[in-house]
Amino acid sequence: MPTFIACLSTGKGTWTEVVKILTSQPWTKVFLITDQFGKEHFTPNSVTELLLVDLSLDTPALKDAITKGLQGKVTDFEVALNFASGSGKEHMALLEAVMELGLNFRLVTLNNERVAVMGLEQ
Repeated sequence: MPTFIACLSTGKGTWTEVVKILTSQPWTKVFLITDQFGKEHFTPNSVTELLLVDLSLDTPALKDAITKGLQGKVTDFEVALNFASGSGKEHMALLEAVMELGLNFRLVTLNNERVAVMGLEQ
C-alpha cells in the first residue's frame, strides 16, 4: 500500500497519529484532506499533497470535492486510510470518494506506537 490518505482536521492530538503513520512507512504518495487551518499549520514532506477543501460543506459536496481532488492522482489498486483526525461527516465523504474512485482500501491505525492494518494479524 504505497498511498496513504487521511483527514487532517479536528480532534485534540489526532494530528500526532496521522504524522506517525505518515512517517512510519515509505509511502509513495500521501494525500491529506484538510482546510485552510491545516494548510497554514502543517508542513508536508516531499510525497505529501494537501487537498484543501471547505470542511463546512455538506457531506455530498465534500465527497465531490475530495473525489475531484484525488481524481487521476492515485495509481494504486489499494490505499491505506486513517480516520483518527476529523469528523464523522469528513470520514463519510472520504470513504464515499474512495469507493466512487473504485479504490480498494485498508484501514490503518497505531497500536503500541506501531502501524497496524486493521483486520490483519500483527
